[in-house]
Amino acid sequence: MDALTLFGAAAVTLMLAFYALEDRSPWFVLAFAAACVASSVYGFMQGAWPFGVVEAIWSGVALRRWWQRTRGA
Repeated sequence: MDALTLFGAAAVTLMLAFYALEDRSPWFVLAFAAACVASSVYGFMQGAWPFGVVEAIWSGVALRRWWQRTRGA
């Protein structure tokens, strides 16, 4: 397994873990957004640009959810 594959596997694993923990704290939502960014980077580096685009969108959605939760909206 090469380094890029390990990076992608770690990013997706962290996405899953942080998504499962989102109800516990808004900071897990922010961590989920960061993991989505890492997953997006992986997608672009691997050459699967549609995956990279979708993960970038998910990171934006997660950032918006984090912003709303920290602002009490």
